[in-house]
Amino acid sequence: MLTFAYPWLFLLAPLPFLVYRFVPPRTNSNIAVRTPFLDRVRQATSGELNTDASDSMHSSLAILAVVWLLVLLALTRPQWLEPPIEKNVPTRDLLLLVDLSGSMDQKDFTSAGGKPITRLEAVKEVLGDFLTRREGDRVGLVVFGNAPFLQVPFTTDLELCRQLLDETAVRMAGPRTALGDAIGLGIHLFDNSEAPMKTIIALTDGNDTASSVPPVEAARVAKDRDITIYTIAMGNPKTVGEEKLDQVSLRSVADETGGSYFLALDRKQLVEVYAELDKVQTRKVKTVSYRPHRDLFFWPLGVALLISLLSHLWMLLVNRRSLAPEKSSMRLQVNPRTFELETVAVSGGKKGAVDVR
Repeated sequence: MLTFAYPWLFLLAPLPFLVYRFVPPRTNSNIAVRTPFLDRVRQATSGELNTDASDSMHSSLAILAVVWLLVLLALTRPQWLEPPIEKNVPTRDLLLLVDLSGSMDQKDFTSAGGKPITRLEAVKEVLGDFLTRREGDRVGLVVFGNAPFLQVPFTTDLELCRQLLDETAVRMAGPRTALGDAIGLGIHLFDNSEAPMKTIIALTDGNDTASSVPPVEAARVAKDRDITIYTIAMGNPKTVGEEKLDQVSLRSVADETGGSYFLALDRKQLVEVYAELDKVQTRKVKTVSYRPHRDLFFWPLGVALLISLLSHLWMLLVNRRSLAPEKSSMRLQVNPRTFELETVAVSGGKKGAVDVR
């Protein structure tokens, strides 16, 4: 679509006419040669000279008008708008904390086909499906065991995030559980986040036994940074020892930040948990539209320059051709009938007689 950046400049189109019509012409009072009989010479050749001058003046005015309109068109900055390009701007940064401690290797979950699988394999299936529905969010992934590690920084490439989740393995971060440190790392990752909504979803199947900062203390810091934490406990809550589920701490972490606590005893409940999170954490996608444009001002400007050059070249050729074969002169002769002295102007083979008695 053709548009103009400064269409109001079209109002200047009649400006040269107004100047020509209302501004007085420049006068030159200097006289080079005073000739008493010049008026009679002018009258003798007035027909041919006036016609040529009039035609030349009209042609020059037409060319100047066309050049002025083309220059004015270039000044309005014509642009060709391309089809709009839309881009989705993330409105939420979502960080996933996944426990890779040794207890995640227990095969007490079942796959979609009913086969026994480990807890981590169940997490990969369910969490992978959850990721595919997070279009419009920036998602990051942190895995933790003895210590937390950044697996995927915040990105909108959800397929990459899912692929790197599938490449995780039990105990790759150590056999113990450091949920508090993982929350602390997550808080640090949000320091450069400009998203209006910040969310952490933490999944673990054991008790925090390796953190230097208790999970609840880390949750208080997250609350001060406007970060909401949702906690998911998976596995058998009756487990004792270091692998027991500390549901009290997980619930306190969620409540401290305004989030929610979930318990998933099997794959079905884990699916229901992420389905519930999908409803709670609705995706608000902000769409930014941009229409690229191409400037076209150089086309009318180039045409105006070409017309101006051609007109000057044409005038040069015409003047050279008219001056070369023609010789203008004046001579005196005696009229054989009246025996009176006459001045004769000779121009291009034509004569005009002027009585100078």
